[in-house]
Amino acid sequence: MDHKLNFVAFIIPAFFLFLGLEYAIARKRGKSKLFTYENSIANISVGIAERLLNLLITGSFYGLFYYIYEHYALFIIPNRWPVWIALLLATDFIWYWYHRLGHEINVMWGAHIVHHHSEEFNYTVSARITTLQAIIRNLFWCILPFLGFHPAMVIAILVVHGTYSFFTHTQLIGKLGWLEYILITPSHHRVHHASNEKYLNKNYGDIFIFWDKLFGTFQKEEDEPVYGLTHPLKSHSFLWQHFHYYFELAEACRRSGSLLKSLKIIFGRPEDLDQTIREDLERSLLPARRNFRSTFRFKVYLNLQLLACALGLFSFTLYFFELNAIESAFIIALILITLINCGALLEQQEWIYFLEIARLLIACAYISYLGESFGFFCVSIIGVLIIATINAFEKMYFRFVYDTEYDE
Repeated sequence: MDHKLNFVAFIIPAFFLFLGLEYAIARKRGKSKLFTYENSIANISVGIAERLLNLLITGSFYGLFYYIYEHYALFIIPNRWPVWIALLLATDFIWYWYHRLGHEINVMWGAHIVHHHSEEFNYTVSARITTLQAIIRNLFWCILPFLGFHPAMVIAILVVHGTYSFFTHTQLIGKLGWLEYILITPSHHRVHHASNEKYLNKNYGDIFIFWDKLFGTFQKEEDEPVYGLTHPLKSHSFLWQHFHYYFELAEACRRSGSLLKSLKIIFGRPEDLDQTIREDLERSLLPARRNFRSTFRFKVYLNLQLLACALGLFSFTLYFFELNAIESAFIIALILITLINCGALLEQQEWIYFLEIARLLIACAYISYLGESFGFFCVSIIGVLIIATINAFEKMYFRFVYDTEYDE
């Protein structure tokens, strides 16, 4: 398992390499508006969180694949080259139905909707996957070892599958001639991410387009796509992006007043959900945003935090098996709090100061643990708490971050 995680670790710099190339080409073609700062930061933040948390569950799913194969496989399918073709087709067929159900059933859409929040379409969007979505997806993949495909083959084909889908998230590649009749191309996937009425619930395949044609969900790209949700999310908050739809479902169930109606909502279609609920929840649960100048200093500060998270994720993945549970918990907490902080910064929220204090406390505790110094822990905690209680430090912080002071 450790060599597999080493491979996964190097996917992270590869992602940023291709993202940088896409941005450079977009700028050269005069299409830098294909990227917006806030959307890109939000997209990458979601992706880092998913990769981080998936480290905790990936091994268990590999183990589950082997357990199902060894105890419940219907057949023992040999490792032959025609079998690899059959496995690729089977994988994409399962993906099609997993993906389609993810758009048609509310409880599954709540996990998948995060992938469709972005109102831009580029390689950063490929990172918008939640851990809950990954769990649901892996449960569908369990069908493959159950049929008799060896888990090692399944894992290898899933790497190919995931890699291919990354490259379909771009506007820089036009239509690809005869390949449009066989593969899911960037053109086909642009349709899938669009909120134009004629494009809704179309093109669910991941590698092959013929599933959509077979089951009546194909739509070619004609009008200019408008990306994002039909009712756009009014927040870049890291937490709200992950959980808003389940809040909406809970509120819809509360308003329904009966268990039967609640079950129909949970397993019903997203388009049947009361669309005013999101607006009501955003007004009641989201703090008001404050206007400010997005200064160069602000972007540097935010970019450094995101870079630190990416480097932390890379190192954590590379040395995952060399860390004990306590060290892993500290690292995960630091990265997640930083990602939440990035979203709160984009929302210009005042409570980011308390996140900074929490991050300092965790960092001091971690350093004390590594150095086995209880004295340093006590002194550093007292120092951080003093900083937290002195109003002048808070004002200095907001002047640094937002180039202004927050009025009470």
